[in-house]
Amino acid sequence: MASGTTTWRAATEAALYGPNGFYRRPEGPAGHFRTSVHASALYAGAVAELLRRVDEALGHPAELAFTDVGAGRGELLAGVLGRTPPELAARLRPYAGERADRPPGLDGRITWLSDVPDGVEGLLFANEWLDNVPLDVAETDAEGLARQVLVQEDGEELLGGPVAGEDAAWLASWWPLDGAPPGSRAEIGRPRDAAWARAVGSLRAGLAVAVDYAHDRADRPPFGTLTGFRDGREVRPVPDGSCDITAHVALDACAGRGSSLLTQRAALRALGVDGSRPPLALASSDPAAYVRALGAAGEAAELTAPGGLGGFRWLVQPVGDACAGLVGPGGGHLAEEG
Repeated sequence: MASGTTTWRAATEAALYGPNGFYRRPEGPAGHFRTSVHASALYAGAVAELLRRVDEALGHPAELAFTDVGAGRGELLAGVLGRTPPELAARLRPYAGERADRPPGLDGRITWLSDVPDGVEGLLFANEWLDNVPLDVAETDAEGLARQVLVQEDGEELLGGPVAGEDAAWLASWWPLDGAPPGSRAEIGRPRDAAWARAVGSLRAGLAVAVDYAHDRADRPPFGTLTGFRDGREVRPVPDGSCDITAHVALDACAGRGSSLLTQRAALRALGVDGSRPPLALASSDPAAYVRALGAAGEAAELTAPGGLGGFRWLVQPVGDACAGLVGPGGGHLAEEG
């Protein structure tokens, strides 16, 4: 391996989470890209409603955990806390799982951790976290052999040795490159499977939800999705700490027993986020209320737009029997698309 050249997984780890990494910048992720959390307070309201349903399913435990994995600067946690009724707030234990330092001025009730808390009951929510779990990249050479892609700090790439061992087994199961033309690429999602299993395993009982851009085995992108973001724009992925480095998630590979996959559009609608316009009659009877309702409808439409944020996928995984009923049609629960 040439000097200064390493795997994409190692390079991304240093570029995002090292001492001078992108996610340690004072402006935080919100300074560079807009997630559903930043798009509308309705998103935090929907998560708060899901938290309420988890609490009910668990029988209102003495302590209910809400863990935000990849918490950024705590924006979702703050939004959920602001929408939690007093009776539940008194029992709620909010945790931020985030490798960056705790931001100043954060609500004192929030426990800031570099990992997830173990052995808790409640809701674990990971919004756009798995796409930033570093992974390796494979590319087929002129003979069709899957080889590991190596990268320099300036973003220049070269092909390394053949993909082998557990990584090769993961590709065979989830992103086969056999018979793919030269130059075909795949992102080896094994570290993300392990990270998600670890997060789910932190729950003694409850519900774990991962929300991300995703693809499935039947429709993997032929050249992968690895890219960068800086200042609100997509840029070339350069692992020097100057930009976010992200790739879509093979959520079907992450999914554990009893999981369901659905779009954000379906999930948010099941949680009460409705993009319907308010009745025009309200404009005459209560103009201020009409304007507020119209604004909320616009925000809801953005969160649920099929070609935008509504196209995110939700991986919903119950832990224990109590929350199994939260997944599936009917009863106001999260429903499969149909």
